[in-house]
Amino acid sequence: MAGPTGDEHSTDAIDAPAASAEARIAEWRHYLQRRQAIRPTDVEELEDHLRDQMAALQEAGLDADEAFLVAVRRMGALDALSREFAREHSERLWKQLVSGSGAPSSESDNAKRTELVVVFSLAAAAAAAIKLPELFGVHMVGGDSAIYARNLSLFVLPLLTAYFAWKRRLGVVARGWLVLTFVGAAVFANVYPLRPGGSTERLITLHLPIALWLAVGVAYTGRRWGETAGRMDFVRFSGELFIYYVLIALGGGVLSAFTVFMFRAIGLQANWLAGDWLLPCGSMGAVIIGAWLVEAKQNVIENMAPVLTRVFTPLLTAVLLAFLVTMAWTGRGIDMEREVLIAFDLLLALVLGLLLYALSAREPEKPPDFFDILSVVLVISALIADAVALAAIAARISEFGFTPNRTAALGENVILLVNLAWSARLYLGFLGGRRGVAELERWQTAYLPVYSAWAAVVVVLFPPVFAYA
Repeated sequence: MAGPTGDEHSTDAIDAPAASAEARIAEWRHYLQRRQAIRPTDVEELEDHLRDQMAALQEAGLDADEAFLVAVRRMGALDALSREFAREHSERLWKQLVSGSGAPSSESDNAKRTELVVVFSLAAAAAAAIKLPELFGVHMVGGDSAIYARNLSLFVLPLLTAYFAWKRRLGVVARGWLVLTFVGAAVFANVYPLRPGGSTERLITLHLPIALWLAVGVAYTGRRWGETAGRMDFVRFSGELFIYYVLIALGGGVLSAFTVFMFRAIGLQANWLAGDWLLPCGSMGAVIIGAWLVEAKQNVIENMAPVLTRVFTPLLTAVLLAFLVTMAWTGRGIDMEREVLIAFDLLLALVLGLLLYALSAREPEKPPDFFDILSVVLVISALIADAVALAAIAARISEFGFTPNRTAALGENVILLVNLAWSARLYLGFLGGRRGVAELERWQTAYLPVYSAWAAVVVVLFPPVFAYA
């Protein structure tokens, strides 16, 4: 067989940048489609404008990739473009809270109806799953409550993962690994002969959801888990799901209260209905509904990250600084009680969450400003607080030895210390102009699986290592 000719080599060389440019245009279009202020017809018009500019630039001698970059720069940053549409068409944002966006289309309407059926079926399945053990004599209150607590994440997270596996059209192999993950989690959560009320039982209850959240992230990002942008999307999703869930929970609490009051008005007690059915079933189904809302109404309020970070970063910085000053002034150490340590680690995790949201909200080319200085102060304050907590844990272990709780706390605080220390180094480099903000974003998102990996170690290895105590 004859080898390729020089003309064929030349054609391949020309086609490669064009294919790369088409891939970039597809990413650009996908990003615009997620902005709720911009309709599909707007996206088509903007894409036509982009392609016209690219064609003119290519005629001037640029290749396809270079033409794309210059054309996008001329059109402006996507976030700025989206904000401009939001200002001009603000009524769309209100309409999209209750209806879909874009021109009516039978194909898109069918897809939306199919998704609604899938979502509400999975939500109903999650609501039913929380009551399923009662068919086998395992009750939510009383002596079986610990079994429910250990398995709480298994009632809903497999179904949430199934939703994203369906929506992202994951392959058979990926779905098989996810199924094995949840089956393995169910086995380790239930086969160990744990002492009722023991430390390892409580550690499994706390760490299993953290370990399994990584599986949700893999399903959510689809084939993009290996990309920094894909993991950052999952961070945004996690934060927005939390916000939606809290709002739904508040509404559910009001609904339950009204249900009890209404039945009391006719002389009947409905506390059992609220406590045994509405609250547990609703709390499971709300996870699926909240995830669907995040997916369906992405960026309806443009971006929650800037608002959240601008409000809570200064407040949390002030709280941490006040804590450190008070601790130094009084000479008091950190209490080693389990509940205190859990709350303290959650506070440090909140710091990292705010940092991630701040990174997701800023434009990469924007120079450092006062808010970045404030973020650095927050990270360094959290780093000092974590170092103090770690020293207290190490002193406690050296005096009284290893226990499940102390060992778990030691590992978690070491992981937090490494994350905070390297984040502080990268952020200081960014303030000094020696590093780009993309390095910090890449570090933070790449470090996320470490938390799930440690949680998995606690769930799988701690019970036998500590004799199921």
